[in-house]
Amino acid sequence: MKIGVVGCGVGGMAAALALARAGHRVTLLEAFETPRPLGSGLLLQPTGLAALRALRLDEEVRAAGAVVRRLEGKDSRGRRVMDLVYDHWKPGAHGVGIHRGVLFQTLHAALPDAGVELVTGARVIRIENPARPILHDASGRAFGPFDLAIVADGSASPLRSLLRPRARAPVYPWGAVWTHVADVDDRFGLALRQVYHRAEVMVGALPVGRDPDGLSPTGLALFWSVPVAGLDDFLAGDFAAWRDRRLRPLWPELAALLDERDDWSGFSKALYRDVSVGRWSDGACTLLGDAAHGTSPQLGQGANLALVDAVELAERLKRDHRPVAVSVKAWQANRRRHTGLYQVASKALTPLFQAHGGFWPAMRDGFFTPMSGLPGARHMAARLLTGTLRLGRFPRVTRP
Repeated sequence: MKIGVVGCGVGGMAAALALARAGHRVTLLEAFETPRPLGSGLLLQPTGLAALRALRLDEEVRAAGAVVRRLEGKDSRGRRVMDLVYDHWKPGAHGVGIHRGVLFQTLHAALPDAGVELVTGARVIRIENPARPILHDASGRAFGPFDLAIVADGSASPLRSLLRPRARAPVYPWGAVWTHVADVDDRFGLALRQVYHRAEVMVGALPVGRDPDGLSPTGLALFWSVPVAGLDDFLAGDFAAWRDRRLRPLWPELAALLDERDDWSGFSKALYRDVSVGRWSDGACTLLGDAAHGTSPQLGQGANLALVDAVELAERLKRDHRPVAVSVKAWQANRRRHTGLYQVASKALTPLFQAHGGFWPAMRDGFFTPMSGLPGARHMAARLLTGTLRLGRFPRVTRP
């Protein structure tokens, strides 16, 4: 088949690789002249690692990233709020923290050998004839017709409403600022750690292994939550005052890693959307990844779900010989037994960690934290963390 993919992010590149290696002719269209990742770090779960295994990239990713065995959360008084351990799902299980730039480099470097045609500077603005799609960019170029078009241009997708006019993607009230720091002594290894002040402040540290330039083998992604309405003002504020008066009292060891900095250079801001589209596809066009099911970052599943989307779509098309539109609908129905659970869980849990006032942190500390320590709930929480919560079984190709 001739397949067009829109978006050179994690989901788009993974889909292009999986489909090209399955023997399809794939054209990957990217809006920017020079594709680049956004943000600092992400946590690859056993599900995402299984998808990377299917793409034959898991060993390279593991070598570049950092093993993560637990998620720890404390409040500003030092009380334990959360302690999720991968061993509670399966002995020896772990995630891999990785710099977004390194994952991007790994996927991007694999495209030429797979035979993917990459076209940059192609900002797609129109989809003609969803039954046999032709993709038009802002420069007047037309690509196609394709047997299948995949829209994987992220949670802020400008094409989503063309396929699903009733789709909704409101921005979450809370965003974050991210930066990458070198953890020379590897003092923050093996865990994603977070500190909360009520639910109005969340600061976290995720070990991510090496940086894209190879300057440090033990890097750390540092993030600080900020209400979206105040993001610009936050980054226009006094860096030293934030570091010394807000971060250092909460987490002095983390603040010390920023002592050599005197401004916001190296920080980036992130917005998140609650994406709801109903059916993802229209004819031979489909959404994939965050364009189809973006969520809050609280569960850290965005890249993992996109990777699984991509690999399972390629597998579905390989063994399902019905018309493309029918196969895509069947793939989507199966994927929603996985992605739908995480959309619901994300929406339910996010206010416990990012909200104004005292109600939600009281609910977290009085109900969620005690309940999560019970044996049955502990196993369920570990499944939620690892990305393995799904209605029905994983196909063999993505089975963790």
